[in-house]
Amino acid sequence: MPNSDTDVVIAGVGITEMSTDSGVSSSTLAMRAIAMALTDAGLATRDVDGLVTYEADPTSPFLLAQLLGLPELNWFSITLAGGGGACMTFQDAALAVRTGLAEVVVIYRAENLRSGRRFGQGISDSDAGTTQAVLRQVFTYGSITPAWWEAPTFHRYLHDYGKTNADLAHVVVSARKWAETNPAARFFGRPLTIEDHQASKWVAEPVLRVNDCCLESDGGAAFVVTTAARARDLKAAPVKIRGAVRGMAHQSTLMQNYYAPDISGVPDLDVVAKNLYRHTGMNAKDFDAAIIYDSFSPLIPMSLEALGFCGRGEGIDFIAEGHTSPGGAHPVNPNGGQIGEGYLHGFNGIVEAVRQIRGHSVNQIPDTNTMVVTSGPALPTSAMVLQAC
Repeated sequence: MPNSDTDVVIAGVGITEMSTDSGVSSSTLAMRAIAMALTDAGLATRDVDGLVTYEADPTSPFLLAQLLGLPELNWFSITLAGGGGACMTFQDAALAVRTGLAEVVVIYRAENLRSGRRFGQGISDSDAGTTQAVLRQVFTYGSITPAWWEAPTFHRYLHDYGKTNADLAHVVVSARKWAETNPAARFFGRPLTIEDHQASKWVAEPVLRVNDCCLESDGGAAFVVTTAARARDLKAAPVKIRGAVRGMAHQSTLMQNYYAPDISGVPDLDVVAKNLYRHTGMNAKDFDAAIIYDSFSPLIPMSLEALGFCGRGEGIDFIAEGHTSPGGAHPVNPNGGQIGEGYLHGFNGIVEAVRQIRGHSVNQIPDTNTMVVTSGPALPTSAMVLQAC
């Protein structure tokens, strides 16, 4: 599809160090990431007239506008969900830019997810925000962590396709092969073997071990979104947002769709993939690489199946055969993902997608022009396609 001046692009990216203790507030992390993104684009804070984040970010657009000293805002929004909202923010920003409601929108996410609030240590009603009613569906049964919320679906998936946690080791080893050559990754220079994976302690037996879980991190990331025409005179190479969609399947619930006819899949991503391919005219064979949201290792094979990279139940074998690893035909999460690099609610993966398309990644995949990115497992799910201009 030919590029046009009205195309919406990512013109700048910024990401802080992902650490176990940032030593600063979430607001400071947000401002640092935004400053880096604006510098990358060659813009100043006075150029920003829109701010977008998603639910549970501790720094609201209203507070951030004051901290940054923005002269005025023409667009601001906080979309739904945790990790499932990452790509959704790009849809929101793109709508504002494409319709002329704003000219330069900054998307951001920043939080002390390791030294501060840790999802893996349990979430209470007071943390739930607008999802309280949904959370009570799982709290009632003593399930207070995301790993426990998702384990029933993952267990069913493994059962239905004759797999065990030992098979998931291939998924994690593949991710860590990317992470061990990424200096920004928590596991830089630290390879993982199948035996290492199997020796790690259980988090949700018999489904998830510690090595199957994402790396809660302190940090922040930000993106500058504008039109192709506006980006033409800016500093960095723009990356086109070819399409961004959100979706929710029938009777979707927190994290996974427990009421779906078949709970061994990700029906919300089925909806999103169908709409993304309809809007972009593309499908799995058109992508040079993928960023798959991986708060837990089973989401990678399940998502690859929903996106059409392989058939139902074939995802783990697809990964074990090396297709997603360095040198494979379908690279996935070349930064190491959230289980190898760090966990910033999906935003660090999107930074990696931009770097890959620009040709600037430390784990650069040759001739990468088009990538698919997913966010979250459910309630809601979003995804997008990024492409070289």
